[in-house]
Amino acid sequence: MARMSFLKTTIVAGGAALMATVATLALTTTSPAPVHADIPPAMLAPSAPGQVPSLAPMLKTVLPTVVNIAVSSKVQIQNPLLNDPFFRRFFNVPPGQQQPQEREEQAIGSGVIVDAAKGYVLTNNHVVEHADKIKVRLNDDRQFDAKLIGTDPQTDLAVLQIKADGLNALPLGDSAQLQVGDFVVAIGSPFNLRQTVTSGIVSGLGRNTGADDGSYQDFIQTDASINPGNSGGALINLRGELVGINSQIYSQSGGSIGIGFSIPVNLAKSVMSQLIATGKFERGRIGIVGQNLTPELVKALGLKENTHGALVAKVAPGTPADKAGLKDGDVVIQANGKTIKDMPELRNLIGLLKIGEKVDLTVLRDGATKQITVVVGKSPDEKVSAGGNDNGKDGGTAGGKGLNPKLKGATFGPVQDSDSKGVQVIELDRDSPAAEAGLQPGDIILSVNRHPVTGLADFQKLASGNGDLLLYVRRGDGALYLALQ
Repeated sequence: MARMSFLKTTIVAGGAALMATVATLALTTTSPAPVHADIPPAMLAPSAPGQVPSLAPMLKTVLPTVVNIAVSSKVQIQNPLLNDPFFRRFFNVPPGQQQPQEREEQAIGSGVIVDAAKGYVLTNNHVVEHADKIKVRLNDDRQFDAKLIGTDPQTDLAVLQIKADGLNALPLGDSAQLQVGDFVVAIGSPFNLRQTVTSGIVSGLGRNTGADDGSYQDFIQTDASINPGNSGGALINLRGELVGINSQIYSQSGGSIGIGFSIPVNLAKSVMSQLIATGKFERGRIGIVGQNLTPELVKALGLKENTHGALVAKVAPGTPADKAGLKDGDVVIQANGKTIKDMPELRNLIGLLKIGEKVDLTVLRDGATKQITVVVGKSPDEKVSAGGNDNGKDGGTAGGKGLNPKLKGATFGPVQDSDSKGVQVIELDRDSPAAEAGLQPGDIILSVNRHPVTGLADFQKLASGNGDLLLYVRRGDGALYLALQ
């Protein structure tokens, strides 16, 4: 039986193969909102006697705002036999041929023009994250080199800029007004078929694919057909407004089965503004570790049946939450007036606030309701990396330059969204020695050569030099050892 997977919908061409990034199989849902099919009467009305209802009049103004994105990147490949000393001696392989070879990889995605005057294009991070060159092709077949303004992997968003005249921008709608049953239209370049239009309805809201990668998810689910190549394209309402950026599908074969996911435009707007201003998204935090309420916890805590919220399992000392008076065991049921159903929803809300903003929390404590205001603080940004990336730029602190070269390509930082000890793999170059050794983004390193790691300082001492490394790694709900030799 074929395995069902979440796929990020970018076409990657390597020979004739189509590859997609596989995410996690879990699927959690929120209760669907009431069905609501809000079709403007004039939208589908015949424009003249004898004509049939059509979306074509609305699409005439929308299609020029959706673009095709082509990226190319250089990938290192190496024959594994060349790593075998016996093979090299037997066939007298010259030392120079042990070096990895490079090949060019191409990928196709979509994007949306959101600012015609400045040429800003919104797309997915996974469309452009490894690109050496980015080209944007418009509806009128004009093609331009694009500049990468900024990316935010945790929301899978990126902003590009092109220098072009005569651009059209897609008006931004309000995704908070969407309801299950609303009609929507998806536009993009599936399988490089440019300007493809499909239609459907909003099938669900607030979807979370359950990916344990630190990403922020609050997807719009739609049955409008989304396929590889649609990534970064537009999900619009029948008023011709952008309500989502198409990002993933749930699929058995890599093609659409009617379950697609789009990033809400309201989330995209808050990320996009920071990316344009600073080139990165600086994420806020309040310093708690939380979990979802289960029926067993509700009963054990003496709460009313069917109580929903986020249970505060740990408040880190000295953090904004600690200073504001939040305590272990508090149950957050509202944040800034919005009902909180679970911990991922609270994490999304806080993580998308700007540093210095206030969040008003309604919490349950000892049978009473309390109001607590927390000032959002800055996430720990101390990071170290080994030897910089392939461009020769050092992505970490000066201390990171002493890390073992076997860790090259990985950037390490404090463990995010947890008070556990160790260091976390924050970023990872996919063709780096660290990646080839088996490390993955999100991995938490708990020990090096059987010595416990409490933080970055310990890690830098234990993982320095050029010797072999034995890493004890926590990955999701499991753990494993990795030997770097």
